[in-house]
Amino acid sequence: MKKFGGKVLFLDRSDINTDEIIPARYLTEISKEALKPHMLEDLNLEGFSPMDASVRDAGVIVTRANFGCGSSREHAPWVFEVNNINVVIAVSFARIFRQNMFNCGMLAIELPEKTIDSLFALSDRGAEIIVDFNNDKLTVMTGKGRETFEYHISGFDKALVEAGGWVEFADARY
Repeated sequence: MKKFGGKVLFLDRSDINTDEIIPARYLTEISKEALKPHMLEDLNLEGFSPMDASVRDAGVIVTRANFGCGSSREHAPWVFEVNNINVVIAVSFARIFRQNMFNCGMLAIELPEKTIDSLFALSDRGAEIIVDFNNDKLTVMTGKGRETFEYHISGFDKALVEAGGWVEFADARY
């Protein structure tokens, strides 16, 4: 099974929608790789540039509430996958986006707002998060300190992630 975690991209805003994650004008692309340079291209967030090294180097996104709202499309998790982001941590997710993450074998971790606030308080450019998938814990390490948090995902979603996604899960069982 793949390892989950990496450098953290902090997106301090709620309601980041799928058009900001991957603009609709790229939905005609026939490969995930073609989506790669367009991740977060239209994100409206003060001081954010999709060309910044912190975006290209990220393996984890920490954000606020209702992440992935808007149009339902698999392209939103796909663009993260092709950019080596395999964990998104938020207060809440749009239902379809959240399930598409698990269907792709990636983690969508919901944490209480107070815990998300703690993660943002620890944020710095060198922040990393390591996920202990087997024990449902994540550890954030920054120049400001180190802290471990527990999380929970359903048994079914955990099985999807362990299998590598829905297709692999179904292939192994049906």
